[in-house]
Amino acid sequence: MTPVARAGVEAAPPVSGPAPDTGGRRLPRTLHPVAWWIWALALATAVSRTANPLLLLLVLAVLGHVVTARRTEAPWARGFKYYLYLALTVVAIRVVFRAVFATGITPRDHFLFSLPHIPTPDWYAGIQIGGPVSLEAVLSAATDGLRLACMLCCIGAANTLANPKRALRVLPGALHELGVAVTVAISVAPQLVQSVQRVARARKLRAGRAKGLKALRGIVVPVLEDALERSLRLAAAMDSRGYGRAGTATRNSRRLTGALMLLGMCGLCAGAYGLLDATAPRFLGLPAMASGAVLCVAGLRLGGRRITRTTYRPDPWRLPEWAVAGSGVLSAVLLFSNLGYNAAELNPSIYPLSWPTLPPVPTVAILLAGTAGFLAPPPSPAQRGHAS
Repeated sequence: MTPVARAGVEAAPPVSGPAPDTGGRRLPRTLHPVAWWIWALALATAVSRTANPLLLLLVLAVLGHVVTARRTEAPWARGFKYYLYLALTVVAIRVVFRAVFATGITPRDHFLFSLPHIPTPDWYAGIQIGGPVSLEAVLSAATDGLRLACMLCCIGAANTLANPKRALRVLPGALHELGVAVTVAISVAPQLVQSVQRVARARKLRAGRAKGLKALRGIVVPVLEDALERSLRLAAAMDSRGYGRAGTATRNSRRLTGALMLLGMCGLCAGAYGLLDATAPRFLGLPAMASGAVLCVAGLRLGGRRITRTTYRPDPWRLPEWAVAGSGVLSAVLLFSNLGYNAAELNPSIYPLSWPTLPPVPTVAILLAGTAGFLAPPPSPAQRGHAS
């Protein structure tokens, strides 16, 4: 007789039968966070290649589609709209700076308005404050700001779609402490937004009628108190898990790890310089970069020996991860290959002013990155209901 039967409770019979039919649909699961970061960084690399406003607006539309289709309801997944606000701010600041710190206009420019001119000393030559502002100057500044805004939104999409806590698992052991610091820093902004929303809802329930600056005092203090409470809970959790332990590394191993990492970073910097400068010696190109990468990997492996970590339910890397990461990388490759289109179409002329065109191959490349919204598995209902 089983213990359950002795306790007077009838044991439930085991459930048997065929597996539930999913109708051919993919099962919901969380995509590997590294796949989202590869996709977003590759798309940001593709954005750096073009200044075509039509292509940049298409990138923003692709980011909005993918984020809307595959984000969860976790705290860090609710901040993409704030990255859009930041992007608009960047564009506005770029336009204002170009208008204020003008470089003059040519006789063929389209004059818009004139700002009060402030005389500058001789050693400040080359930059004038105020003066006439042309349409070409405003459009050039807006295009440059839009490109930077798209890069920021790509990083924001990665922060929105990738779980920062799960991304910490894939870091090498030598970067564990740095990864924890970065994860905490990334999580601060979404948590503050969540705290502000929670305090605002509580004020509405208490019939708080103050708005604007008058309501700031009633919101700041509870938000700061909530942030302090979160910090104390995080410190207690890290302390209970043994964070910051000294490990078993000797002084010589730490010195060797530091030397390998320093030499590796120098090699990567020299390799990047050699690839960007055509007049540099050949050994400063790919050979220096390859040597630096090998030294960095050796330093990370040696430094990771002093940290022992275990992973519960590691994130799998399957076909959807390859598809999402590959769509972003292929988009960047198509934009850098100059195959099937004229490179001038990526940077339309401002002087003289002309209407930008939408080249087919770069358009298809950006739309290809947008297929990540279909290739990635949908989040599970549990993830859509609460933070994981």
